[in-house]
Amino acid sequence: MDTHPKKRLEIFIEAPALSRVSHILDNAGVPGYTVLPVISGSGDSGPWTRDGLVSSAGGMVTIVCIVDEDQMDKLLEKVFKVVSRQIGIINVSDCQVVRDAKFQVH
Repeated sequence: MDTHPKKRLEIFIEAPALSRVSHILDNAGVPGYTVLPVISGSGDSGPWTRDGLVSSAGGMVTIVCIVDEDQMDKLLEKVFKVVSRQIGIINVSDCQVVRDAKFQVH
């Protein structure tokens, strides 16, 4: 089966910033993305968890999307402007997809 090289972008960010990042992805023509809740973790400030939070506003989410390599630099520049002012991490990795047409920019 043929596969096609792409880039996988994972953005770990505070939940209140989700709308700003999703707006960037939508305007860039990213064909789709997935948002996942982040339950707990550990970072510069040590371990943390969502337990005991009254609302999701204090929580974290992960946004995952797959894009063509030629889109990545421009997309990263825009996303970083949001993440640099928040608690967050951006991760980029190589991946392979089977259905190339599902990941074409709109």
